Amino acid sequence: MTDSPKQNSESDAKTGASPWKATVLTLFPDAFPGVLGASIIGSALKDEKWCLESIDIRDFSFNKHRTVDTTPAGGGPGMVLKPDVSAAAIDSVARSTSENGENPRPLLYLTPRGKPLTQERVRELASGTGVIVFCGRFEGLDERVIEARDMEEVSIGDFVLAGGEVAAQVLIEACVRLLPGVLGDITSTHEESFEDGLLEYPLYAKPREWEGRNIPKVLLSGDHKAIAKWRRTQMEQITKERRPDLWIKSSIGEKE
Repeated sequence: MTDSPKQNSESDAKTGASPWKATVLTLFPDAFPGVLGASIIGSALKDEKWCLESIDIRDFSFNKHRTVDTTPAGGGPGMVLKPDVSAAAIDSVARSTSENGENPRPLLYLTPRGKPLTQERVRELASGTGVIVFCGRFEGLDERVIEARDMEEVSIGDFVLAGGEVAAQVLIEACVRLLPGVLGDITSTHEESFEDGLLEYPLYAKPREWEGRNIPKVLLSGDHKAIAKWRRTQMEQITKERRPDLWIKSSIGEKE
């Protein structure tokens, strides 16, 4: 089991609050922090603006071989994570980070059949005390554990991975970057993709001309009202073309 060096940052110590905490249940604890230890997310981890704990599911096996899987009931290919081992690992984690037991952390199971992860849900998770993430492997987790431990099934996309570790890092990074003090300028998140239900507008930077392609004149005009209008138009057009599902759900699309 690994954890960040300290549970509280200097600022948190003053308020008595604990930093946002991510606990990952996995067969591969060495996969963490992985990319979560790099760039601004890694810096925030070092500065104790959030903390990370990885727990090896194999530590809760009941035999010397550290067995965690078995054949699926009813037959079929692959293996299934054992319910007794998985539940023991889950039960070893404190769901609340506060002394009075308030604000329990949600227990998330990463699976392709889960509810799609959205920016709205990410914001909800980031506003809480943290998350507990169970990384699936093999064919998946015994359904009885999902039901008995009230696990929230989450998917990061309509595709299948070898396991939940990469997906866990995606989810955690999405949350951490929204925590206070992690980004240098929090306003940079206000016009990102999925904010206001639309995809982000195109971005440009100097030089003005590159390989025969020019920055749109409006962005060099200094007319902030015209720039804002152009960006909004681009957001609507791109969303309508690339993600008609999002466009239909947006307030603008609903009116059409």
